[in-house]
Amino acid sequence: MKNKSALTIFVLCLAIAIEPLTAQTQSSIDYSIKFSEEISDQVQKDGRLFIFFSNNSRREPRSQTWPTPGMSNIIFAKNYSDIKPQSSFEIGSSETWVSTSDMKINAIKPGRYYVQALWDQDTSESRISAPGNLYSDVLELTISDENKIDLVIAKSIPERSEIEHELVRWVDMKSDTLSSWWGKDMFLKASILLPSNYDAKKSYAIRYNVAGYGGRYTRISRLVRSNRFMDWWASEEAPEVITVFLDGEGPFGDSYQMDSENSGPYGYALINELIPFIEKQYRGTTDPLERFVDGCSTGGWVSLGLQLYYPDVFNGVFSYSPDAIEFENYQLINIYKDENAFVNEYGYDRPVWRETSGEPVMSLRDFINYENVLGYSNTYVTSGGQFSAHTALYSPKGDDGLPKPLFDPESGDIDKEVADHWKKYDFKLYASENWSELGPAVAGKIYLWMGDMDNFYLNPASRSFAQWLESTDNPKSDAVIEFTATAGHCTQFSNTKVLEQIKKRLSDIRN
Repeated sequence: MKNKSALTIFVLCLAIAIEPLTAQTQSSIDYSIKFSEEISDQVQKDGRLFIFFSNNSRREPRSQTWPTPGMSNIIFAKNYSDIKPQSSFEIGSSETWVSTSDMKINAIKPGRYYVQALWDQDTSESRISAPGNLYSDVLELTISDENKIDLVIAKSIPERSEIEHELVRWVDMKSDTLSSWWGKDMFLKASILLPSNYDAKKSYAIRYNVAGYGGRYTRISRLVRSNRFMDWWASEEAPEVITVFLDGEGPFGDSYQMDSENSGPYGYALINELIPFIEKQYRGTTDPLERFVDGCSTGGWVSLGLQLYYPDVFNGVFSYSPDAIEFENYQLINIYKDENAFVNEYGYDRPVWRETSGEPVMSLRDFINYENVLGYSNTYVTSGGQFSAHTALYSPKGDDGLPKPLFDPESGDIDKEVADHWKKYDFKLYASENWSELGPAVAGKIYLWMGDMDNFYLNPASRSFAQWLESTDNPKSDAVIEFTATAGHCTQFSNTKVLEQIKKRLSDIRN
C-alpha cells in the first residue's frame, strides 16, 4: 500500500508538471480568408468553407479528403450563408466548426503545414472537387505560438476536359425520367471507345464499364493516352467491342446505377434511356446476347447488381472486388445482428482498411469522421463519399428529406428498421428469394473475382455469396467465382483482361 501511494503521488506530480507543457503546445491563430476581386462575380452567397492542414507536400491539401495513415491530414468545415464576395470570413469560436481532428481551428499543434481553403458552392455535383468550386493557393507555413494565416480564394475548378480522338465519343443526355423525379433538368454522361476499325454500317458487341467509387466518364482519357493499350486495341488481338464508360456521379455520391428512394430511378434511366440512346447511334443493334457489363470495387458491385436485377438485359458480368454484396458481411458488420457499426462484439473498434498482410490501417470510426466533415449536414449522409452513396441507395428517406443513416454518425449505433430496409439490395437475399426465375436467366453469365486479403474486408461477403451459389439447386448455379490468396483490392482487374474475357465469351456464344 505504501508503494502504491508513492506511485500515485508520483503520477499526480508528473501530471501537474506536464500540464503547462501541454498548454504550450496550443497555438493562437488569426485568419484572414477572402475572395479575390478577379473571381468576385463567380462567388455564390451560400456554401461550405473548408480549411485544410496537411504535411504532405506532394498533393494539394484540398485533394486529401481521405484519411491518410501516417500523415497529418486535418480538415475543418463550416456552412455560411449570405456571403458577400468582398467580405472576409470571420473565424470565431471553434465550437461552430466540425473537424477531422480534436484540435481547434484557432489552436493547431505547432509544426510545418501546407494550408489551403476551398469554398464549396456547387449544387449540381456531390463532391467538393466539382467544377465551379473556388479555392486558394497552398500556403506553406510553420505554426508556432502566435500566427496569422492569410488565404485568398482566387481560383475556380474548371469544367472537365474531354479528349479529342477519332475513336472517342462523348454522351451528355438529358434524362426525362430523372428530370421528372427531381423536378429539374438531370443529365446522364458517358464516354465511348469505338473499335479501331469501326464501321457505322456494322453491328457490334458492347461493353458497359462501371468505375470504382467516384469514377467519372472522363476516365477514358487515361486509357486513350496509354500507348500500350492503344497499340493493343489496334491489333488483331483486341475484340471488336464498343466500350461505354458510365459516369459515377449522383446526388449523394456515386449513383450506383440503380433505383433509389433518395437519388431517384437511376437504374431505370440507364436501362430504358441511356443504353437505347447509345446503341441506336453507335452499335447498330440492340441484341442483348452480345451486351456485357463489368467493373471493380463499386463497379464490381454495380455490374453484378445490374446482371442480377436486369438479367435479360446483359449476357455476362465480370465483377472484380465488389463492394459488400450481402449484408451479414457489410465489410465486418452484420447489419442484422450487430448493435454498433464502430465497435465489435469484443469491444474493439472495427477496422475499415488493412494492408494485405492483415495489419489494420484505419478504423471505421475515423473514416466516418472524415465523411462527417465533408457532408454539408455535418454527417456522412451528405459527404458524397462511399458511405453517403450506400446510405442513399439502400436506405429510406428520413423525416429531414435526407437518406436515413444505417448507423448514427457519432455513436455508430445501428438502426434496425433501416437495416431491414437494406435487404432490397442484399444480393444473397434477393437471389435466394427469386432463384427459380433468376437462376435460369443468369446461367453462364456470372464471373466474380475477389482477393482473399481485400484491403476493405469485402471478401467475407463474396465468400458467403459464393457458398450460397454452390448450395443452389433447380437450377444449380454455374457461376464462376475465383478467390486469390493474399491478393488485395482490385489487383487483378484491367481493361485489357476484361476485354479478353469478353472476347472468349463472344467466341463461345457465336460458336
